[in-house]
Amino acid sequence: MIDISESVMQFLLAFIVVGPLLGAAAALLPAPPGLKGKSPEQAVLRHGVTVTGAILIATIVLALGFDHDQPSKMQATTDISWIPALDVRIHLGIDGISLPLLVLTALLTFLCALYSYFNLPAGPSPKAFVALLLVLESGTLATFAVLDLLLFFLAFEMVLIPMYFLIARWGGEQRTQAAWKFILFTLLGSVVMLLGLLLIGITVGTFDMVALATDNGRSLTTSVQVIAVLAVGIGLAVKTPMWPLHSWLPDAHTAAPTVGSVLLAGVLLKMGTYGFVRILLPVAPDGFHTFAPYLAAFAVVGIIYGSLACLALAKQGAKGDLKRLIAYSSVGHMGFVLLGIASTTPTGVNGALFANIAHGLITGLLFFLVGALKDRTGTTDLDTLAEETGAALYGKAPRLGGLLAFAAVASLGLPGLAGFWGEMLALFGAFDPADDLSRPAFLTFTAIAAFGTLLTAAYLLVVVRRVCMGAAPQDAQRLTDVRTYELAAWTPLVVLTVVAGLWPKALLGLTDPAVQQLLAGGTR
Repeated sequence: MIDISESVMQFLLAFIVVGPLLGAAAALLPAPPGLKGKSPEQAVLRHGVTVTGAILIATIVLALGFDHDQPSKMQATTDISWIPALDVRIHLGIDGISLPLLVLTALLTFLCALYSYFNLPAGPSPKAFVALLLVLESGTLATFAVLDLLLFFLAFEMVLIPMYFLIARWGGEQRTQAAWKFILFTLLGSVVMLLGLLLIGITVGTFDMVALATDNGRSLTTSVQVIAVLAVGIGLAVKTPMWPLHSWLPDAHTAAPTVGSVLLAGVLLKMGTYGFVRILLPVAPDGFHTFAPYLAAFAVVGIIYGSLACLALAKQGAKGDLKRLIAYSSVGHMGFVLLGIASTTPTGVNGALFANIAHGLITGLLFFLVGALKDRTGTTDLDTLAEETGAALYGKAPRLGGLLAFAAVASLGLPGLAGFWGEMLALFGAFDPADDLSRPAFLTFTAIAAFGTLLTAAYLLVVVRRVCMGAAPQDAQRLTDVRTYELAAWTPLVVLTVVAGLWPKALLGLTDPAVQQLLAGGTR
């Protein structure tokens, strides 16, 4: 690690949050100040790569300057009064819980910008595309960096408009319907969430998340906590997405362009689970414990439901869409995250945070790969893909087939890869939940979730067998294998999936002290 002054750290965090917004405004100018290209369209795409690259570099420097000996301490903090009458403050800061999510967001957005530079989805305007991508990045980074409830809500909502337009204008078939479904579900959930946040802030007299976490619910009666957790939890559950509030997700993923699906799965879903950990667990602990068994029950239903839906889509002759299948797999994987959080134990919450990062890396890679298959074959229908590839992607495009198999086994939780640790720790947390939770109930949830891991392995292996394995016809035309720009965009995800699987301490060493302090009642 490197020694960086607190003032520089504060500047870096503010730049990371605000920089993409400034870049988005610049992208809409008649002559964006990006690197010159052969055309205005190429110039604005290079501008997008440059801005997201600068944000990624700033995030890496921030991570290197982070005091890893005190990951439970809020660092790089900025605290400025904004609306004194409501005690709303521009309060920014990071700890071991939020830092990995900042890095994941900056990395995935940069990789999406790089991928789009060479493979821009068909749509109305490259300027608008780059501007929306940068606004989306700013809103997501702000969600993980702000420490005020109302600012959190604003950042939480800020991502909806750019994602709506990315789906509606650059998406595939039925994109308008999918985009409307996405924004209506999330907006309705957010309205309820805002009421819960206002209830907390007005009752305690502050919207400062650090002060609220330190108070640890002592200024809120149990009944107020229960109402607040129900209201805020609904909004967070929609974004997660938790069964049965998930139905917007498969349509949004199926219609979204490749980079939209990558960011939706890799980053936006994490905003919901982050809210559970950052807000509800420390601010309203009694109310959260009241709902924890119900949250765990919905989580395991989501695990089984998502896996069975994927199995149905993977079955031969089912006209299953591979993009839709991966979307349903996210319902199952995020179920493990919710189960870990519901255990309210350090083991379970650490597992949930680890699974968040692992899911972002692996599912982001899967959506990139499916996008590449669609570019080459013109379809994501499994039956058609099997015919187009001769059920032998290994033979027709060996690197592409190998990467698809790698991402599939990582997603099913193969030991040694990132997908294993988060789900295992979430199961361990549910096996031995907090003392005030029913252990027989959570043992039942653990057993059901463990069965879900078998279903996950089943449908992913079916996909690999149908698309990658078999003997291709002798006259079959070879597919274009992995291109250079695809290799550049995908290699970091592959490397980090392996590194996180072999060295989980790199992430758990950050999250565990912060989680321990958060569950003990506050953050400094």
